[in-house]
Amino acid sequence: MAEGDLDEAVTVFDAQRRRLFGIAYRMLGTVADAEDMVQETWIRWQGADRSGIREPGAFLATIITRLSINALQSAHARRETYIGPWLPEPVNTDDDPTLGAETGEALQYAVLILLEKLSPTERAAYVLREAFDYPYPRIAEIIATSAVNARQLVSRARTHLSSARRTTASAHEQRRLLEAFVTAAQRGDVDALESLLAEDVVSRTDGNGAKLAARIPVSGRSRVAAFIAAFSGHFWTGKRVGWVEVNGQPAATLAVDGDVTTLVTITAGPDGIEQLLWVMAPDKLRNAEPSRA
Repeated sequence: MAEGDLDEAVTVFDAQRRRLFGIAYRMLGTVADAEDMVQETWIRWQGADRSGIREPGAFLATIITRLSINALQSAHARRETYIGPWLPEPVNTDDDPTLGAETGEALQYAVLILLEKLSPTERAAYVLREAFDYPYPRIAEIIATSAVNARQLVSRARTHLSSARRTTASAHEQRRLLEAFVTAAQRGDVDALESLLAEDVVSRTDGNGAKLAARIPVSGRSRVAAFIAAFSGHFWTGKRVGWVEVNGQPAATLAVDGDVTTLVTITAGPDGIEQLLWVMAPDKLRNAEPSRA
């Protein structure tokens, strides 16, 4: 490959890199897997006959989507041996609220968790349409189906997600609730905790065997409040609380000697906090550095 050709290939690829990462992350839910897909797409872009490619963005989107579909199938098999609940890896969106997409759709935790229930092809069609605003004929080309079937895949995905999604609170309200939760949790104040929680709240912790990480979800207002209060005496001791935006929503981090050991975020609706989502697996906290503010 001539040096000029390589320079041009790098320039074109770099212009698409954030979008490609955004597709792969929404498909796979982890930064490392998304970065692997971006790297593999670059290798294939290097080796392609680029002289006949009129739309490099569409070509690259096709490659990374198909790679991600295949990777998701094997990822589901790997997660069968995961210790405790599996949650998507938080990604800092302070500087890029939509993570390379047209909208922030398929980025918030509540949606990513629901996307896990879709087939890989349904997930791809939904992500390409809702987050990146691809037209149905282009989606059909990318996932190798008809435009009619692409539309049906998106429709089925929407139906599946809408049946499980509720009205979510604004980012401002989520931050208020999360701040109040952290304060009440540090004090071990059961009454204050119960006042913040929805009746059917669920607390999930992704620790993959990490110390102090709960290995099964805890459900129900009174049970979750009692559970949080029970470990208040030691869990928060010596930890500095910071704030960061991950996946387009507020989150709190707990750090010891500058190293983030825990991230907690919430989903909330009209009745209060519906999900408490704790990330304690060390390999999922690399991108959770709090804002200096």
